[in-house]
Amino acid sequence: MTDVLMPALSPTMESGTLAKWMVKPGDVVKSGDVIAEIETDKATMEVEAVDEGVVDAILVPEGTEEVKVNTPIARLKGEGEASEASAPPPARAVPPATPAPKAEAAAPAPNGGAQASAASAKPQADASAAAPQRTAGANRVFASPLARRLAKEAGIDLAGVTGSGPHGRIIRRDLDGVKPGAAPAPAAGAPQPAATHEAPREARSLEQMGIPPGSYDLIPLDGMRRTIAKRMTESARDVPHFPLNVDLEIDTLLAARAKVNALLEKEGVKVSVNDMLIKAAAIALKRVPEANASYSPEGLAMHHHADVAMAVAIDGGLITPIVRAAETKGLAQIARETKDLAERARTRKLKPEEFLGGTFSISNLGMFGIKSFGSIINEPQGCILSVGVGEKRPVVRGDQLAVATLMTVTLTCDHRVVDGATGARWLQAFKVLVEDPITMIV
Repeated sequence: MTDVLMPALSPTMESGTLAKWMVKPGDVVKSGDVIAEIETDKATMEVEAVDEGVVDAILVPEGTEEVKVNTPIARLKGEGEASEASAPPPARAVPPATPAPKAEAAAPAPNGGAQASAASAKPQADASAAAPQRTAGANRVFASPLARRLAKEAGIDLAGVTGSGPHGRIIRRDLDGVKPGAAPAPAAGAPQPAATHEAPREARSLEQMGIPPGSYDLIPLDGMRRTIAKRMTESARDVPHFPLNVDLEIDTLLAARAKVNALLEKEGVKVSVNDMLIKAAAIALKRVPEANASYSPEGLAMHHHADVAMAVAIDGGLITPIVRAAETKGLAQIARETKDLAERARTRKLKPEEFLGGTFSISNLGMFGIKSFGSIINEPQGCILSVGVGEKRPVVRGDQLAVATLMTVTLTCDHRVVDGATGARWLQAFKVLVEDPITMIV
């Protein structure tokens, strides 16, 4: 028997909703077949089988919410195996281990030694079950067909990848972040650096903060809101950030947009101000490449392309679909992509590669009349641009007072990557492109 586990479909996923089953008990599935739809904190995605077999039992019914990652959700049996549909998921065997010295044994918990023993035994069992078993006979590497194809295209040596699928099988998510020709992973049981954890801030109830009981309605947090809260807290706390702002005159940009849309009317394409800002931001990132960077403990990553993410508000939160290599695309193509990405974002149909990563973000609240604001950096990006409303304001030209359409933008920078001078140079390049759009094509 093989348990099908709830997969982690994105780096931020801790649990998800099992939206729909595509199979039923008795169905024969092959590796790579779509067996279910999972709603994550960001999108609804299809789940592929990583093993062959016959569906013996559906352990988690469709519609179940908050299913934790790695929870058994179904069971497959091999050809000729007896059915265990009515039995609970089998306990994972723990291989015999050398008894630990008594001096290293944990002290019994105050509530009873039996409970402490059970609690300590569970991680050991899980760790043993999760240990890769990828070799049989002649060092065969077990991987799903999709993982093999992606690894071949990327030039990744699967022998150096640790699988997280059933029985240590390598699946698609195991290839995320793996560099071509990756060295073999450390052997099981090899000493690892001890993780350091800061003591979490003690949570206080609303009553403790002076809000009387019964004076509010409590809406439970869904997966997306929990993830946003966690990531934004980490970014605001851990990333040393600072804002830079500048006013842009956009009358020429608005006139250019009107001409472009007149030319594209027959094609059914309509370019927005935001589309033009994405294009200008991408070109500015290529002209000031130091701003198109990410911080990592190993060094600064200088990106080859300007992958510009745009903030899209959806029910329950925010998502940032990405226009990849935006500097290489025309306004019409960017307009088509942003429209498609925004529509699929609102229905949670984006693929992880369409909203994870990116090198730069744009958040536009101008349509709500917001004049200026500062955004929280979306790691691993080094900068995020906050765009305010375009409105008529008085300006001074020489000694004369005039009226122009101005827009205030704020660039929030990660000081580990982009210092003040670099951020200012990027804003100067961006300002030229926005105020004189003809420079986007020269």
